Amino acid sequence: MSKMVEGGCRCGRVRYRIAAGKLPNVYACHCRDCQTWSGSAFSLQFIVPEGALMVEGDPSLFELTSADGERVSRQRACPICFTRVYNTNTARPGLAVVRAGTLDRSDELAIVAHIWTKRKLAGIDIPANVPSWPEGAPPADFIVALTRE
Repeated sequence: MSKMVEGGCRCGRVRYRIAAGKLPNVYACHCRDCQTWSGSAFSLQFIVPEGALMVEGDPSLFELTSADGERVSRQRACPICFTRVYNTNTARPGLAVVRAGTLDRSDELAIVAHIWTKRKLAGIDIPANVPSWPEGAPPADFIVALTRE
């Protein structure tokens, strides 16, 4: 039987569970969107199959179409405390990108990759042994980075 990894928003109205034997590896995204949405230097997140994310509560939905009209990002957040919990994207059907800070055990996470480092703020150092890319990572390389032990 699989263990559950759990998390949710700040006020507790939106909660989620993921069947997983261990905490997921996370990546840091330094793009402008992530800086703006997080109000910080970068966002930490992890990817799971959308069907594996069991959500309780009723998150609000905000849809954002890319400037070129090629994709739609669907952000889910708590309607009470406004915590962004996860998003889906038409460019990655079937996958959910979960905000790592919403995990109950977020202090135990390992950052295994960094993307959009050309937007990285000065003073943030990325260890030499952690894969990083100036923009988005090639999908195959990104999967290898996220699944390493």
